[in-house]
Amino acid sequence: MPDRVALRRQAKVDSIVKAAWGLAREYGVTGLSLHGLAREVGMRQPSLYEYFDSKFALYDAMFADGNRELLARLGALRPARKPRAAVKAWLATLAAFSLEDPARYELLFQRHIPGFTPSAESYALAEEALAGLVSLLHDAGVTRQGDIDCIVAVTAGLIDAQLANDPGGTRWTRHLNRLLDLLVDDAIARSADA
Repeated sequence: MPDRVALRRQAKVDSIVKAAWGLAREYGVTGLSLHGLAREVGMRQPSLYEYFDSKFALYDAMFADGNRELLARLGALRPARKPRAAVKAWLATLAAFSLEDPARYELLFQRHIPGFTPSAESYALAEEALAGLVSLLHDAGVTRQGDIDCIVAVTAGLIDAQLANDPGGTRWTRHLNRLLDLLVDDAIARSADA
């Protein structure tokens, strides 16, 4: 039977992280203050240190939380029969996940917080998500790291352009499938020529 004290503590940590996301959405990830967060969760700022020993520890918990959400979303995908269709579904899910919450996208995929580096444990969740894409790309015939890197970079670029220039629209992300086809076709052709 789980320890009740540990369960209560985890519930409090979860509520603090949820409140932190709310403030990050309102003020930006870098605008998140421990003072404001403490006020939001009904405690004094020094009491937050019972749960997070620093602001970076809070960011790390948020980073892990966001990646767990991404993994859950990706895990809910229905498997596509064709490998390329599976890659497209994975990337479309990533794009939708990213666009629905710019603050979460910023923390998970951009490095705007000076000095913050996710812990190995939290970063392992991000690596797990990327490993899923790599596996799907291998199934689709894309096996060279440089080709995988290009697909990841183009996807991130489209998401960034969408968030910056047409939030709520599809001006850039609507091209994701077409660009993926171009990159995959090119990778397969170059592999055949080698």
